[in-house]
Amino acid sequence: MATIDSAIGPPLQLFSGEFLECAVVFLSLALVAAFVGARSVAGISMEIARVLVARFLVLATVSTVL
Repeated sequence: MATIDSAIGPPLQLFSGEFLECAVVFLSLALVAAFVGARSVAGISMEIARVLVARFLVLATVSTVL
C-alpha cells in the first residue's frame, strides 16, 4: 500500500498564499503613498489589495471545503 501512496504524490494544493503576500505588499504601498500624499496611487494600491484579499478568502474557503 505504501507504493501506491508514494506513486500518487503529495496532495494538491489549490492555492499557495501568494495572493495574501501580494495583498500585504499593496496594502503597505497604499499606506506609504497615503502618508506621502499620493492619493491616486494609494487608492489604486488599496483596491488591488482588497481584490487580492477577496480572492484569497474565496480560494481558502474552497480549499477548506474540498
